[in-house]
Amino acid sequence: QMELVESGGGLVQPGGSLRLSCAGSGLNLNIYAIGWFRQAPGKEREGVSAISVKGDYILYADSVKGRATISRDAAKNTVYLQMNNLVPGDTAAYYCATAMWSDYGDLIPRQFDFWGQGTQVTVSL
Repeated sequence: QMELVESGGGLVQPGGSLRLSCAGSGLNLNIYAIGWFRQAPGKEREGVSAISVKGDYILYADSVKGRATISRDAAKNTVYLQMNNLVPGDTAAYYCATAMWSDYGDLIPRQFDFWGQGTQVTVSL
């Protein structure tokens, strides 16, 4: 069974950091561009970051630029999202997904077609 498995979420204080992981189970992530999205209660799902297959094309939402770093580890079949200086507005369920593009695309949900179950990030005192 193919799955995307997110992990690394949790409760963190404002100003703290988290590293989210997206691992492929029965799925070779190395042949897909991967995106990270988030969805807060009552809000639409929004793109956070994406990385191309080769890792040379990277997108960040304006809301996380300078605070987020996306990377991929081919040997571990995993894509990471490092989030620093977290603020309460970052509170959401975070999802990773495979893109329908390999080299260039947009950070919008309709360009991603296979999704994980999500990991919750809560930023609070």
